[in-house]
Amino acid sequence: MTAALMYEPGDVRVEQVEIPAIGPDDLLVKVAACGVCGSDIPRMNFSGAYRYPLICGHEFSGHVVDAGANVTGFAQGDLVSVPPLLPCRNCESCAEGNFSLCENYDYFGSRRDGAYAQFVDVPADNALLMPKDLDPRAAAMIDPSAIALHAVLKCGDMTDKRVAVLGAGPIGLFAVQWAKLLGAGEVLALDLSEEKAQMARVAGADLTALTSEEALEAAGRGFDVIIETAGVPPTIALAPNLAARHGHAAFIGIPHQPVQLDKGTFSNFLRHEVSLHGSWNSFSAPFPGTEWTDSADRLSDGSLKWEFMITHELPLAEVPGTMKALADRSIFSSKVLFMPNQP
Repeated sequence: MTAALMYEPGDVRVEQVEIPAIGPDDLLVKVAACGVCGSDIPRMNFSGAYRYPLICGHEFSGHVVDAGANVTGFAQGDLVSVPPLLPCRNCESCAEGNFSLCENYDYFGSRRDGAYAQFVDVPADNALLMPKDLDPRAAAMIDPSAIALHAVLKCGDMTDKRVAVLGAGPIGLFAVQWAKLLGAGEVLALDLSEEKAQMARVAGADLTALTSEEALEAAGRGFDVIIETAGVPPTIALAPNLAARHGHAAFIGIPHQPVQLDKGTFSNFLRHEVSLHGSWNSFSAPFPGTEWTDSADRLSDGSLKWEFMITHELPLAEVPGTMKALADRSIFSSKVLFMPNQP
């Protein structure tokens, strides 16, 4: 099969490798689509992974082509989406149903081979059967939707709340939609890019801002909920300053530079009794959680929009060059999908 192998950060080669052999509890999945996660860009360009060579890619869907002897409940041709975290199911966190906090997990695309490949070996208990009418590309976008919902749920009841979403990449665009679906009264989206701000308006944002100053002006007495998705120090530091009294801010984005909160920012969340929430992964009990099942349902019934986010659909041959271009920001992108079994 064809796969994109990372030999070290910055050294990604598209090569022919063996189709993976599956165990008795596994499925062989023919990859339909694999989305680029923001974490793939540093991983494949400078930060690296846990072993080499490695096939990256963890936001994926595909069709079942074979099943191990012990597997039931799946048929050849079934469309599945694959939660990328493989929990140990034995640690204290897993026992409590906090699978996102598993202490001994495996992970597609960073610890085990992922889906920038034509086929993937998937443990059957990590395969989520999709509604029959769901587009495989939408099924490959459940992970960013579930990540957004996981964060939104940490911030309590959305009914009539004022919500600010910082960053209008795919996770931010799903966060806008989840806030509205759960009853938010007003949603602002902040992004430096006018193109992404326009996407946020398509997602349902009532207000958009291109600068921190515009967001602060729109905040008035503050937003009840802030969802930080960009993972850059300026927006992380901005979040507490946008919060209303007793507001909530959930942080999804992963920074790669030091984050500092100045005295005024610290004073704001202290004196306004703002609750700051870390939001890691997208899972709850029973695994993979309602974040995943609700996302599948909402994508299937059309109440979650997704197709407008896709800016690229590319073959595997384009993985090395595209990853470099994404790192140096020489192309505009929102959701980039690789289609491993299309020419």
